Amino acid sequence: MSIEAATLEDLGRELGEKIAESPEHKAFVEANEAVENDAEAQEMIREFEELRHEFMVDREAGRADRESMRDVQAAQRELHNLPVMAEYLDAQEELQDKLESVNMAISEEPAVDFGGEAGGCCQD
Repeated sequence: MSIEAATLEDLGRELGEKIAESPEHKAFVEANEAVENDAEAQEMIREFEELRHEFMVDREAGRADRESMRDVQAAQRELHNLPVMAEYLDAQEELQDKLESVNMAISEEPAVDFGGEAGGCCQD
């Protein structure tokens, strides 16, 4: 392994550590733990997941209707309105914004669009 590759890997590890130490990541971890430790949130998550699963099964079988879709949406709104869940979602969004910002900063210098390159290899 070249020295440059080892240095880049070291920088990657360091970046991961810095992200883990960021206020956004710490807030997300705390919010996640709060949701995991909240019995009401866990029950609402279980109920929402069950409704969503039933809806998906019904949709696959061609039995889903608008009312069942509205039931799933209502359960999701109720879950998201729970204060502990709203804090989790806000923290998740903040962390996603931070990671997107970091990703953009990393991508500036190489100026490579890997998504655009995925369609084919070695085309001129």
